[in-house]
Amino acid sequence: MKEATISEPSVRAQPEVVTGGLLRATLALSAVELRGFFRDKRSLVFVLAFPVMLLVIFAAIFSGTVSGGGTTIPAKQLFMAGIIAAGVMSCGFQGLCINLVQERESGLVRRLASSPMPKAAYFIAKFVRVLVTTIIEVAILMAISLAFFGLPVPETAGRWLTLAWVIPLGAISCALVGMAYSAIVPSANAAAAVVTPVFMGLQFISGVFFPFSELPDWMQSLGALFPLKWMAQGLRSVFLPDALAHAEPAGAWELSRVAAVLALWIVIGLVITARTFKWRGPRVK
Repeated sequence: MKEATISEPSVRAQPEVVTGGLLRATLALSAVELRGFFRDKRSLVFVLAFPVMLLVIFAAIFSGTVSGGGTTIPAKQLFMAGIIAAGVMSCGFQGLCINLVQERESGLVRRLASSPMPKAAYFIAKFVRVLVTTIIEVAILMAISLAFFGLPVPETAGRWLTLAWVIPLGAISCALVGMAYSAIVPSANAAAAVVTPVFMGLQFISGVFFPFSELPDWMQSLGALFPLKWMAQGLRSVFLPDALAHAEPAGAWELSRVAAVLALWIVIGLVITARTFKWRGPRVK
């Protein structure tokens, strides 16, 4: 009797099939995510337009100067970097959190769970959505700030490099925090009321609208726990003169700490999301 054998090509084909399925599902879901975002007027206004409105309003209101390390700049340039950081958080935290709750309540999450789609494709497509919308948001905010409010263009390759890693690292950390936070949002109707105050509060305690070092000590300590403060600090290092680093609480831009804190929030968000995200359950309709 001949022994049944398993040919090598069939053994190697399995991971290729899985990888190909994941790639196709991710591409398809990413396209759906982006189409859905740009066709939804509420998303365009709430996520993309709101930070632009804040930038224009505050740039028109703020006057005066800020000094540090013997250098003086217009005060509006200081908070523009913070507004760009808030724009990143708007796409990653606020926009994605509300989107997840809406899909959980609309039954989409349950339907996807019943499909043969690789589960990872759902989350990767969300990251694609956040990264694409974040890049667009940052480009709009930078263009307005550079063209109308005198924000200087990053002068060195090192500053562009810092911009190139702070933005995606911040976007992914905020996206994972948004995924984790969606677990405590009870319903789609309550989503904006539960998410927006947290987002606005973080902007005030993270030095987005005011020099961080001028905030009360307890507020600085609280703001330093969250990623927005570190994104804003990293972006100030991109756009402002190096002498202004002396105005930071540590007297330096602390870019290694910026990277470490954002990476830590990615890990924290990943762990909490893995434990709390449900494909089925009482709140997944």
